[in-house]
Amino acid sequence: MAYSRQPLLAPNGAVATSQPLAAAAGLAVLRRGGNAVDAALATAITLTVVQPPSNDIGGDLFAIVWDGERLHGLNASGRSPAALTRELVLAATGGRGAEPVDALGGAQAAGPAVPARGWLPVTVPGAPAGWRDLHERFGSLPFADLFTDAVGYAERGYPVAPGTAATWARGVAGHAGPVGAEYAEFRRVFTVDGRAPRPGERWRNPDAAWTLRRIADSGAEDFYRGRIAAALDAHAARTGGFLTGDDLARHRSTWVDPVPARYRGHEVWELPPNGQGIAASLALRILDGVDPAALTAEEWTHWQIEAVKLGFADAHAYVADPERSAVPTAALLDPAYAAARRALVTGRAGDPVAGEPERGGTVYLCTADPGGMMVSLIQSTYLAFGSHVVLPGHGFALQNRGTGFRLDPGHPNVVGPAKRPYHTIIPGFLTRDGAPVGPFGVMGGHMQPQGHVQLVSATLDARLDPQAALDAPRWYWHAGRSLLVESGLDAGVVAGLRARGHEVTVAGDPAAFGYGQAIWRTPGGGYAVGSESRVDGAMLGW
Repeated sequence: MAYSRQPLLAPNGAVATSQPLAAAAGLAVLRRGGNAVDAALATAITLTVVQPPSNDIGGDLFAIVWDGERLHGLNASGRSPAALTRELVLAATGGRGAEPVDALGGAQAAGPAVPARGWLPVTVPGAPAGWRDLHERFGSLPFADLFTDAVGYAERGYPVAPGTAATWARGVAGHAGPVGAEYAEFRRVFTVDGRAPRPGERWRNPDAAWTLRRIADSGAEDFYRGRIAAALDAHAARTGGFLTGDDLARHRSTWVDPVPARYRGHEVWELPPNGQGIAASLALRILDGVDPAALTAEEWTHWQIEAVKLGFADAHAYVADPERSAVPTAALLDPAYAAARRALVTGRAGDPVAGEPERGGTVYLCTADPGGMMVSLIQSTYLAFGSHVVLPGHGFALQNRGTGFRLDPGHPNVVGPAKRPYHTIIPGFLTRDGAPVGPFGVMGGHMQPQGHVQLVSATLDARLDPQAALDAPRWYWHAGRSLLVESGLDAGVVAGLRARGHEVTVAGDPAAFGYGQAIWRTPGGGYAVGSESRVDGAMLGW
């Protein structure tokens, strides 16, 4: 499959995301005098309404903000309920746990995992607090003004976009199995007589409009300590959940320093754990010591795949809640460690294991404004509709991020009370010698660090513009030597990878390869913008 859309060139500001109505909400804020954070928040809040299979009010958020002088990182992910223990999960699953879900990648968990549906994987939603915290530090327009389009679409309805409809249908099909009182509201809110809405069919969610108004008017306080919190507490208590009002009241976002990895004279910035961005950082550190000009296209693709495998092996071994476990981030990114990992790559497909460093469904959007502020933001409930637990009368689903925990008692990411799990969603940002190039991201579970590596390489090695870099055929490593590639990847490269021992499948479904956006500053001023061609991606500017 080939894509050939041209980049958008905007002189003043831009918004790029996976749904046109949400991008239009962000652009409207920019044109009213809002800054890039205002635009990002309006876009993110609207995405919960117009792309609900992939993100919702009950999800999490991570962001990187360039304020004009430096980068700031926000970890707005939630923690597990204080009552959740490994013993409780094992007891609830007959002592066996559940099979690891595909979006985590088979390489993460060799053993059982926390189930993906119901109350067990529900963690405290961090997105509403993340919206408030970003606005308190950087916003310029009134907080409530950023909810206007989202509330309007929820109340009056909108025609469902084709790509969203396809994801919606998969999510509804996946809901066929769960039964129980905690799932009762899902069918009423997110189906049309038991089915997903069709492309172009008008859908509305007036309960979500009410919830969004409460969040807007209270600065998210109602969600964590008011009427919404009380409703969540009561619903959990009534239907066998573990989330409480105290869990919600204790929630806090965390401001963090983004972590750089040097690549081709640039800095590729990721947020530190509990996110999996370090997998991309590790892979890029390995690849920075390899010259693609001296390799064939097939050899360079092989190197990228093997570097990604090594990055994931370490991420899956060490990433956990840094407040509860010591994550050796600096040691993993040490040049000597990267060189040692690089030396493990051979001409054959490998089955990597974690090294020993020295100890010491998702949406993505990016925005830029005339003053040079830029935002990289990613938001998700995980999988399609998260836990499928919907709060009655409030119109939103709760995330299932707890399925990212491990059940191995010796692992730093073992499930436990008040912990942040291994998290798949990661925003990215590119600079050169400290000067901003721009925000980027590729959503899609286990695909995200792989998408970051491929997008950065296409930009800095192949010198592609942001749209061409996003449109380039992608590959996706799942586990072992299993590799999915898009049909547009050169047949000679595919044959060469198979000869090296990669078990290659050519896949036609673009959903397997993630959806991305990027905004790069242009030398003469303004921005060059790319948005995903594999889905309902939109890029708007002025």
